[in-house]
Amino acid sequence: MAAKSGKTQSFEAATAELEQVVADMESGKLSLEDLLAAYKRGAELLAFCRARLDDAQQQVRVLEDGALKDFSVASDAN
Repeated sequence: MAAKSGKTQSFEAATAELEQVVADMESGKLSLEDLLAAYKRGAELLAFCRARLDDAQQQVRVLEDGALKDFSVASDAN
């Protein structure tokens, strides 16, 4: 298992790498050392993704003048 070092380029790249890390861990083919390294990398990627999502949410709050709006589509009432 080759863990990437350094900063992740984008949210999409981080989620793709996180999905690969999970798949590698679920394969059952990794040694204990590789599992630990994969878990650590997965935790780093998860923290990165959460931070990016928090940043995006904050930007939406600013754009919406401090209040998040409901983005759900109104359904037809019968």
